[in-house]
Amino acid sequence: MGTIAVGLAVFGIVSLIVRSMMKDKRQGKSIQCGNDCKHCGGHCGH
Repeated sequence: MGTIAVGLAVFGIVSLIVRSMMKDKRQGKSIQCGNDCKHCGGHCGH
């Protein structure tokens, strides 16, 4: 039972991280470009 609880917790955390990354990407932000894809010269994969 503990394994299932830990697995669900890890899954939830990973889901929130991925969701946050997708949201940032839609808003034109990216970690690779210092959170500002507008000024990176196209290196963000746009």
